[in-house]
Amino acid sequence: MRHALPFAPPGQVVGLLGGSFDPAHEGHAHITREALKRFGLDQVWWLVSPGNPLKERGPAGMDKRIAHARQVMQHPRVTITDIEARIGTRYTAQTIARLQRLYPRVRFVWLMGADNLVQFSQWQDWEWIMCHVPVGVLARPGQRISARGSKTARVFSDFRLRKSQSQLLGHSSPPSWCFLNVPMVDHSSTEIRKRGDWR
Repeated sequence: MRHALPFAPPGQVVGLLGGSFDPAHEGHAHITREALKRFGLDQVWWLVSPGNPLKERGPAGMDKRIAHARQVMQHPRVTITDIEARIGTRYTAQTIARLQRLYPRVRFVWLMGADNLVQFSQWQDWEWIMCHVPVGVLARPGQRISARGSKTARVFSDFRLRKSQSQLLGHSSPPSWCFLNVPMVDHSSTEIRKRGDWR
């Protein structure tokens, strides 16, 4: 199985950005570039998921979403991958646990936009995720205040790194998380689909 998986040498810090990417857009690319700069990451892997368990409607086909994502995000340290489909995981906690077994000497950081932090406590095993991998949160339009007041932010408030410590995130022991305000790009996969630009 390993031949089909992304490569990461021992000791590297790899950011994981999961989602349906239905479709990928410049907002995804923007927070990826910011995460590489601000969290001290060696790589970022986009985990194009088979489907989001929290969404009723299924996404476009995997091949289409991956091909489009590779057009949107072209960076030498970013890999677009269907790794969840390859290793047979559906939930984030399962994916992280499996990747940590497959890459025991790689340090992973879970990445997400602030909009995901708002609903993070609805994710399966969300507390396990926070306790097993550092988490980097990047502010997106309209979500800063609600994200900072979210259940996850309250429960794990004592483990939040300051902005000045963001480069240490990948080498910190979980639970640890960092919330960064970044110059924002207001794009939404939902709005793109509503406009009919993604078929």
